[in-house]
Amino acid sequence: MNEKELLPSLHGLVWPDTGKLDCPAAGHGAGHMCLTITDAAGLGELVETLSGWYGEPRALVSEGRADPTASEWTGLPLIAPFGDGERVAEMRVWAFGGRWIGCGVVRVGSEARLVVVLAPRTTPSPGALPADASWLDRLVAVTGWDAEQVRIDPIRLDRMHSGRIRTTDCAAAEERLGTALPSDYKLLVETFGDGAFDGFLNIYLPADIVKVAEFASGWAKAHGTPSWEPHPPFPEPGGLLPWAGTEHETSFYWVAEGPDPDAWPVYVTEVGPEAGDRFAMTTTEFVFRMLADPEHPYSMPADFAARWFMNYSRP
Repeated sequence: MNEKELLPSLHGLVWPDTGKLDCPAAGHGAGHMCLTITDAAGLGELVETLSGWYGEPRALVSEGRADPTASEWTGLPLIAPFGDGERVAEMRVWAFGGRWIGCGVVRVGSEARLVVVLAPRTTPSPGALPADASWLDRLVAVTGWDAEQVRIDPIRLDRMHSGRIRTTDCAAAEERLGTALPSDYKLLVETFGDGAFDGFLNIYLPADIVKVAEFASGWAKAHGTPSWEPHPPFPEPGGLLPWAGTEHETSFYWVAEGPDPDAWPVYVTEVGPEAGDRFAMTTTEFVFRMLADPEHPYSMPADFAARWFMNYSRP
């Protein structure tokens, strides 16, 4: 299989978790799929291509050394099938719904093969989580997220200078806005970075919040606020401050009422800022319930068997 043929085949196997994983490689059993890639420029270029579709990868194996903390929750099923003289020299890993996607180099003797591997992926069920776990800890658990999993490695070093690494500078945003941000939101972006839950709910970084809030405030000054009723845009008292959005034009705000940002409720609107739904809960609780509760009024699309976080980049 060449690189041009790879993406259509890969998309069919991962979306939406329905492709049959039955590996044809000699000595490999069912339950995963190995795709040997020919005519590719190299591992770095292929990782870059897949990152454009599936977010920033984790370095599972680097220079022949596997991450000692690797488990079934962090990609271990991708290297388990290899044996009988096969040695995984490099492996980069993405989580996508109920699938693990791996891209790496496997050596057999003096031969090196560029491969893409798929394997089933599971995450803990919400009911299995400790009752005293924080909402952030629950989000980490149900997405299988490891706060250290996306790290710069030799193959990705160029991204440090590409302008694509975006930071979570909360202090600068708070100074620009003239208010503190909710503390659990700050922990959320510090833990997960730049990305989207289930590749659907895009969490704004602090700089995004400033940009969207300033645009809305400028527009309101020029055109008035009738379409914003019953809440004006921030920084008006009780104004709406945006923190997330979806491709379906659903917008998620805090109602910035009162001096304590940790007490600000979540407010959700469809398409425009007109009257929406108010939720007396923190940001992390709201996101967790979107992921875990199919009866939630803004629950995630149910296409996938497992929840995940698509990381776009991480400092």
